[in-house]
Amino acid sequence: MGRLRVGLLFGGRSREHEVSVVSAAAIAQAFADPLNGDRYEVVPIYIQKDGRWRCTETVSAPAPSLENQSLWSFPAVAETIDVWFPILHGPNGEDGTIQGLLEMMQRPYVGSGVAASAIGMDKILMKTFFGAVGLPQVRYVAISRSELWSDPCRYRQVCDRIETELGYPCFVKPANLGSSVGISKAKNRQQLTTALETAAELDRRIIVEAGVVARELECAVLGNDAPQASVVGEITYSSEFYDYDTKYTDGRADLKIPADIPAAVSDTIQAIALKAFTALDGAGLARFDFFYLPDSGEILINEVNTLPGFTALSMYPQLWAASGLSFPELVHRLVQLALERHSQTYVVNCTA
Repeated sequence: MGRLRVGLLFGGRSREHEVSVVSAAAIAQAFADPLNGDRYEVVPIYIQKDGRWRCTETVSAPAPSLENQSLWSFPAVAETIDVWFPILHGPNGEDGTIQGLLEMMQRPYVGSGVAASAIGMDKILMKTFFGAVGLPQVRYVAISRSELWSDPCRYRQVCDRIETELGYPCFVKPANLGSSVGISKAKNRQQLTTALETAAELDRRIIVEAGVVARELECAVLGNDAPQASVVGEITYSSEFYDYDTKYTDGRADLKIPADIPAAVSDTIQAIALKAFTALDGAGLARFDFFYLPDSGEILINEVNTLPGFTALSMYPQLWAASGLSFPELVHRLVQLALERHSQTYVVNCTA
C-alpha cells in the first residue's frame, strides 16, 4: 500500500493563528522523520486570517510567506486526503466547527468530535460540565458582554458581584479563546473594569475566576475508548501569570517533567484527567490543567484543551516524551487513533 495522505490544517481565523502555524511546522517535521516518512505524505493546507484556504508545499513561519501559495480547490484536494490533522487553535478550528465539516465529509480526523470540542473551547460550558460530573474547580462567575455594555448601573452590579463572590485577585478571560489571549489579572476595581473591557472586545461571553495560591500542574491524555494519562508536569514562571508571552517565549517559563509532587497527588490528577476525558467523550488527545494547593491538599481542575499546542515549547508533546513516546511516535499514534475512531463510527453505522 502507498503512503497515507494527511491533510494538515493550520492557520485559521482566530487570535491564535500564529501559534497554529508554529505547531503545524513541528508536526510536519515529525511526519518527515524516518519513522514516518514511508507511512505518510503530508499535504499542508493553510487557512489565512481572511478565511481563504491555500495549498502549500511546506509549513513555515512567519505566516505571511504562506499567502503566496495557490488557492485551495476543495473538491480536487479533499478527495485525495485519507486522514485529516487539524491543528487550528481557538474559534473556527478547535470549537467543533471544523470538526463538523470533517464529519460531513465522513473522513477520519485527529482529535475530539463536535460536542467535546465545543464544550472544551467554551470556558463557561466547560466549567458547567466539570461541575455536572462532580469535578472540583475554582469559584467563577459567568457574565455576558451585554451585561457590561447595556448601562452603567448593570456594569457596577457585575463588578459588585465579582468582588463579593470572588474577591481579589481574580482572572478575567474571554470564554472562547485559548493560549491566554485576552486574559488579565485584576487586583482592584480599576484593574477589573479594564480587564472586563479587554475581554468583552474579544468575546461576547466572559468568565471571571477566583485567584488561588497554587502550583500549576498539567497532564496529557492520549487515546479513544481506552485513554492513557501521561506523567504530570509543572509550570513555573516569574511573571504575574502564565500569559501569552510567557507561554511562547523561550526562557520565560520552566517546565518540570515529571513534577516534584507526592505520588498520591500525581495519581489523583491522572485519574481526574481520565475521568474528565471519558465523560467529555474525548478522542485522540487532550491536555488537562490543574491547580494543586499544597497547604490544603486540594486538587482543582482548571481547564481542558482538546487541541493543545504542538510547538517546541508546548507541554503536551513534552509530557508524552517524558512518558516514553517521542514526537514522531506521538503524531503516528494520533493518526492511528483517528483511523480507529472513524472505523468504529462510520463502518459500524454503514453495516448496521
